[in-house]
Amino acid sequence: MNLRDLQYVIAVAETHHFGKAAERCYVSQPTLSGQIKKLEDELGVTLFERTNRSVEITPIGTTILNHARHLMDQAEAIRQAAQAWQDPLAGPLRIGAIPTLSPYLMPLILVPLRQQHPQLKLVLSEEMTHILLDRLRRHEIDAALLATPVEEPDLAVMPLFDEPFWLAHPADHPFYHLDEISQADLDNTQLLLLSEGHCLADQAMAVCHLKERPETGEMADLRAASLETLLQLVSAGFGSTLVPALALGGSWSTGRGIVTRKLDIPNASRRVSLVYRQTFPRKAALEAFAAVIHSHLPNTVRAISNT
Repeated sequence: MNLRDLQYVIAVAETHHFGKAAERCYVSQPTLSGQIKKLEDELGVTLFERTNRSVEITPIGTTILNHARHLMDQAEAIRQAAQAWQDPLAGPLRIGAIPTLSPYLMPLILVPLRQQHPQLKLVLSEEMTHILLDRLRRHEIDAALLATPVEEPDLAVMPLFDEPFWLAHPADHPFYHLDEISQADLDNTQLLLLSEGHCLADQAMAVCHLKERPETGEMADLRAASLETLLQLVSAGFGSTLVPALALGGSWSTGRGIVTRKLDIPNASRRVSLVYRQTFPRKAALEAFAAVIHSHLPNTVRAISNT
């Protein structure tokens, strides 16, 4: 048994066809069929039920398939570790990012990252914080861009920048007539919030000194699953909300009747960090990624030096 045989098993299981599996593996069909038959003889079980019309995996074949996929993943991890030793700035870099950050940060850095590090292949995923942390622990991603503190012994944190909150409100909102928005003004208003699970909602509540979500009032039932939807509610005149500074460059900021105001309130910001496993072997790739971010941040946020 070898990794090549397991690759053949996976290909047949996914294509349900020996010919298509052989094409995927760049071998002849007789070669692939012969190797699978040798593997079945070695194991003493039948992996596939073959007919003239279909190829279906057997129950024991399914069990072995799961092990085969795991072993192939481990083999890829070994290859990546060896590659990282040779050139940490080559190969895939799997980055996760929260939804209230990714749409606004990534357009700033994707082209510069490709220009400065053409061998580094960014693989991006977008999930909420708790999902990204779970995926990071399971080695499904290499690092995560988060905006909440993380204190776990197995994870390292690379602070990137502090991102202030701005207030977004309709043009006809009472805030429009105020020269400055004070902490008292925020404390006495009900903000539109993202639905539970979004760190931005918790951060907005913290800025407004809210310990619990409002259970009554007009805003209690107006909760959005995305920042874009939240801003559509603001545009429609349903209230105001807090917006992270990078989002000010979004398409929503023009032509929707939304007024944005800077908050000169202490600690009315969030810290964005790159979180990764302590054992991740390609820290140089993460440092290069962070350097590109630092070089292309707008002046609405404050970069944090890690030197």
